[in-house]
Amino acid sequence: MIRFIYGNDLTTSPLLAETMFRDRAGQFRTRLNWDVRVDPNGWERDQYDGPDALYCVYVLPDGTHGGSGRLMPTTGRTMLNDHFSHLMGGEITSPLIWESTRFCVSPRIAGGAAAGARISTALMLAGCEVALRFGLTHYAAVFDAPMRRIYRSTGWAPEIVAEDGKGRDKLCLGLWEVSQDARAAILAKAPEGLELEPVPAPLAGRRALAQARGDIDRARIEGKLRAGLAAEAAAQDAAGDATQAAGFAPSNVVPMQARAARAA
Repeated sequence: MIRFIYGNDLTTSPLLAETMFRDRAGQFRTRLNWDVRVDPNGWERDQYDGPDALYCVYVLPDGTHGGSGRLMPTTGRTMLNDHFSHLMGGEITSPLIWESTRFCVSPRIAGGAAAGARISTALMLAGCEVALRFGLTHYAAVFDAPMRRIYRSTGWAPEIVAEDGKGRDKLCLGLWEVSQDARAAILAKAPEGLELEPVPAPLAGRRALAQARGDIDRARIEGKLRAGLAAEAAAQDAAGDATQAAGFAPSNVVPMQARAARAA
């Protein structure tokens, strides 16, 4: 099962969030020996794990994390622009290009390399579905050289546009072109029976929708207020007509507060 979760929604899935960040620590700190920060809870998180990050998460049958990737628009702050602009000869900033980082397969899964390959392919399909849903043209990512083989095995290999270093420590900057053909190639290798949640609306779209709903609610409230004021005015007019019909001039009608004061 693939789920799509924005960073600001992770609190609704605490087990999934906990196992995802712990598995990231296991992969990036323990296995790959990356210089990443792991907190006292054993979670690997960085400054890019914010509310706007969109996580594609492979969920195991017990509800825990099996694999994940983090997607972010390059119109905001990204790891690419902050740390790898030297590979790009500048910054990537486009609403049509998103960054992909923290591609992780859980070290806890059973089934060895075959299971890891299935999860990797499922995650690549999830990323492609997001891109097609959002109207993206490309993903960009920096990864170490051994990942090239893994990406090729999923049916969606990136174009390598820059490299830095040698051997297994070589860093590659890759671009994935988004298309229906790419989706079809991944589907041909994806696990049978894979379930994917519907891709959520882009966060900007969700905010616009919330704003629109707020405007509708305000319009309803204002409409009710206007209707209430009109009804009150009509009631006052009717009371004045009744008073005049009873032989009293409006100036002789004593307000309730004045009556109470006189009685005191």
